[in-house]
Amino acid sequence: MSYNKINNLVGWFVCLIACGVYLITKEATVSFWDCGEFISGAAKLEVVHSPGAPLFLMINRIFVAIFGMQNAALAVNASSALCSGFTILFLFWTITHFAKRIIAKQNEELTNTNLIKIMGAGIVGALAYTFSDTFWFSAVEGEVYAMSSFLTALVFWAILKWEDRLTVANETHADRWVVFIFFVMGLSIGVHLLNLLTIPAIVMVYYFKRYKVSTMGTVWAFLLGCIITGVVQYGVIQAVPILATKMDILFVNSFGLPFNSGVLFTILIIAAACFVLLRWSKKMGYYFVHLGTLCLIFVLVGYSAFFQTIIRSNADVPLDMTNPDNAISLIKYLQREQYGSVPLISGPDFNSQPTGMEDGKMQYWKGEKNYEELGEKSSGYTYNSEDKRLFPRIWDANDPNHVEYYKKYLGLAEGEKASSADNLNFFVNYQVKQMWWRYFCWNYIGRQNDIQNLQGEPQNGNWLSGIKAIDKMWMGDTDKLPIGVRDSRARNELYFLPFILGLLGLIYHYRNDKRNAFIVGLLFFFTGLAIVIYLNNTPLQPRERDYAYAGATYAFAIWIGLGVMMVSDLFKKLKLGNMSPIAASALCLLAVPMLMASKEWDDHDRSQKTLAKATAINYLESCEPNAILFTEGDNDTYPLWYAQEVEGIRNDVRIVNISLLGIDWYIDQLSRAINKAAPVPLIWKSEQYRGQKRDYIQYLDNQSIPQDKYVNLTEVLNFVGSDASGSTMPLRNGGNANYFPVKNFFLPVDKDLVAKNKILPEGDTSVVVDQVQFTMPRDVAYKNDLAILNILAANAWKRPIYFANSIDPDHYEGLEEYLQLEGWAYKLIPVRTPGSRVVSPLRVNVNKCVDLYLNKFQFGNCDKGIYLDQTNRRMASTNRRFASMTADALSRDGKKAEALKILDKVYAGISEKSLPYIISQDNENIGNMYMCMAYINAGDSVKSNAMIDKFIRQTESDIVYMNTLPNPSAGASAAQFDLTVLQNIAASAQQVANRKDVYDKIMPIIQKLAMQVPR
Repeated sequence: MSYNKINNLVGWFVCLIACGVYLITKEATVSFWDCGEFISGAAKLEVVHSPGAPLFLMINRIFVAIFGMQNAALAVNASSALCSGFTILFLFWTITHFAKRIIAKQNEELTNTNLIKIMGAGIVGALAYTFSDTFWFSAVEGEVYAMSSFLTALVFWAILKWEDRLTVANETHADRWVVFIFFVMGLSIGVHLLNLLTIPAIVMVYYFKRYKVSTMGTVWAFLLGCIITGVVQYGVIQAVPILATKMDILFVNSFGLPFNSGVLFTILIIAAACFVLLRWSKKMGYYFVHLGTLCLIFVLVGYSAFFQTIIRSNADVPLDMTNPDNAISLIKYLQREQYGSVPLISGPDFNSQPTGMEDGKMQYWKGEKNYEELGEKSSGYTYNSEDKRLFPRIWDANDPNHVEYYKKYLGLAEGEKASSADNLNFFVNYQVKQMWWRYFCWNYIGRQNDIQNLQGEPQNGNWLSGIKAIDKMWMGDTDKLPIGVRDSRARNELYFLPFILGLLGLIYHYRNDKRNAFIVGLLFFFTGLAIVIYLNNTPLQPRERDYAYAGATYAFAIWIGLGVMMVSDLFKKLKLGNMSPIAASALCLLAVPMLMASKEWDDHDRSQKTLAKATAINYLESCEPNAILFTEGDNDTYPLWYAQEVEGIRNDVRIVNISLLGIDWYIDQLSRAINKAAPVPLIWKSEQYRGQKRDYIQYLDNQSIPQDKYVNLTEVLNFVGSDASGSTMPLRNGGNANYFPVKNFFLPVDKDLVAKNKILPEGDTSVVVDQVQFTMPRDVAYKNDLAILNILAANAWKRPIYFANSIDPDHYEGLEEYLQLEGWAYKLIPVRTPGSRVVSPLRVNVNKCVDLYLNKFQFGNCDKGIYLDQTNRRMASTNRRFASMTADALSRDGKKAEALKILDKVYAGISEKSLPYIISQDNENIGNMYMCMAYINAGDSVKSNAMIDKFIRQTESDIVYMNTLPNPSAGASAAQFDLTVLQNIAASAQQVANRKDVYDKIMPIIQKLAMQVPR
């Protein structure tokens, strides 16, 4: 059998293994984070968040059509699994390509021994990546990263295929592969931009194969690769739409032509220019001009997938992020305008003082008949030259938490200016070590646990090898790890074995084939460290970002495979002869991919997990029919969109995302009906919030209005929304701005309408107030706050209004005493409960909550003890927390038997194996704490005492471990958090349940443990 046949057959066999693994372990339904949005977008071809993924959506729409709409999540998850499996196929062929090149350079025959060595390298390297932490995570959920990895693997393999074809065919035929590569790159723009980072490596392959190699030639080829990457990123992806936008504004506003006429003209001009250039270059014999033009054409053809985005946005689909239905909004969509910009080459530090504003550019929006001017928008602040630096890394001054982090991390005193050394320190130690190298080590050295590491905590989310002598140097005594960490299924010890094999492969590759080693090194650099530089991450990210660097782990897997060849050669020196490649392949297979699979299967198997869907159901079922539900984060929004859009669950509820509510296009969309949900009313008209108008409004003390007076919210909004001279205050720059003359507002209450719309449950005898009086919590209201106030005033008790439990407390807008807990959400009611807060609500709709927990709420198979990562544990903890609040309300009413019924249902529904007692300054343990207190209040001493004992054991083990750290004080805050949990339980037992025995049991232990907390 020929080499090619064996290579193909073994490759497909490895692909089959990978596809099988991913299909078996894929998530049962929707996952958290962006997956709900992407699955919804694929199911109905809707418009997902910028910069979009139209090709991903269209391909997965085919999968949904095959599987059926009711199985849309299964379809998209299966698509990711298959894309990932085929990524492994192309990785295998990439490794065997390099391995075969090494054999050829060694002037050896392609004997059976060498064939086994090549195949062994491919199998070990490909399967090592199959079971790598980051790639496996993305392979089993409905996100873009699996398809992006597939396209990246495809184009890198394709340039190697070009290299092979160039050996046996003339250059014209071989260069068809180059055109194919650029077509795939154009397509990949419609999935994710990771693919573009392969261009420098691809250019180097082309140069090394086609030209006589020199040092300067290598440098110029490298620079050319970087230039081509920039041309595609900025010249194609952004410049072409920008040109089309300028032409459309000209054609519509100046020539009176229809919308998109300028876009059509631009397309025709580019097409004509390409046609002329092709004919001219062919005629003149300018081969590379001809080839480059073909590549540009095919990039543009692939990029044309974004017409789907424009077409579907014009259809006003329910999910229509950024509303890119015209050339202007498409530019904002592609440039990710809503996320802001990041300085890369030059910029200020976080504490640099601005001197003014950059000159603005005129902004437009699509009106009825033409593009209307919105006014100029500045691109940012200006700074003195001494307040700007090259390579700024500590730049974000907008988030106070980031500012405090920078100062604490770098040890800067108040008012002290940062230096270039401080920027470099932050780059190396935070952005590189914390936000990239740590992730890389997870994959090939081992992982400590799945708790997010925010500030370099030694007990959270670090790499862990399993070699105690090494780990102890910076992670403490691993024999004394806290209970929750020690037993975590995400603790994966790989003993450096994949990393060592990869290093051996790197050395072997460099010794035997320096040029190709350099190419793989370029791929490793551009998909790893270059992304670190480009992203310029700020601290305190909302989640771990390892998925962004999967390309670097892909490149390293090539070296893991080639490491098998070095091991084989070492065995040959030990006189194993022809058995060397078999022994090396078998040993490396057991020591690397098999080890990785055995360690990581239990925390990557999501086949029974349905918690994200259960979370969506619990939120939606908490709401009355035709309700408005305010949410804020990804995980209290995207799963709900999925439930409504794909499965049709409670799509009468209108979800209003507060994070998006500060953007004009999203406020516009509130006026549309979506599915069965009616439009959301506003007091203001679109021209009052368009563009940068009223992005924020400050409170200015008006001496003519008594401070204790409450003013009708509608009147205040009309005043704030007016451009009349009496409604504005002068600014230093000569302009005017609106302001709040008062902070105290009231919503009038139409009691007949309240009764008619059943805002209060039947039989509720609470006193309905005439006015809902509340005070703005801050001295400034941002556009999303203003939109919330608009909705409250315009709704006027016509529909039920709910707030998700997870939103920023400021976004309750000072209404906490008028909120009633119903399941997982807080309902706005015209009844005041003094002293009530969302963290400890004094008003609970007990009957509804009991019905929800006993009959409607779901737990996502957590009763089966499935593995939950940190995000999922937070959501499971929420279930326990709010069940406990319901139980406490029942206990206060003397219904302790019913309280225990609720608690027992939830306790059984969420296994301790799924939600363990774990060291984390997060809300993971909060749900357990609330449940313990609720059991005490309901009189179940057996369960409460058992939970208290577990908290105590957990705290003791935490403190013992913290004291083994090289710097014990680094864990002091986490240990103190554990003690605070115990203190809360003790205080609640004494003050609420009158259980002094519990208090007396816990307090001496707290006092004893407090003395042991490291300082």
